[in-house]
Amino acid sequence: MKALDDEIGRQLARAMAAGQLRTGAGKPTVVDEAWLQTPPGLRMAFQIMKSAGVPPAEVELFRWRASLRASLAAADDEATRLRLQRQLAELEQDIAFRLEALRRLGQG
Repeated sequence: MKALDDEIGRQLARAMAAGQLRTGAGKPTVVDEAWLQTPPGLRMAFQIMKSAGVPPAEVELFRWRASLRASLAAADDEATRLRLQRQLAELEQDIAFRLEALRRLGQG
């Protein structure tokens, strides 16, 4: 068993020297409010996506919703306001459906 441990140590040293290991990799996940609100069945997948710098599609929908709200607040004419309100209502419904589907998927 000592020989195996020594070989693992040599492999790790080579990987570190070659820059193949990241500093801080393998540290435990920080438990924050977002982690606690994520359904347990989706936490690992979302953590992997976060680590890879790829946010879930719902994050982009939240950004789009914020943009629509800002546009609605700045709208001058009634036709534009009605169009933006319609878009915002449809988007909020889409977000609600997606979040409910994720909640169910994460619990099942």
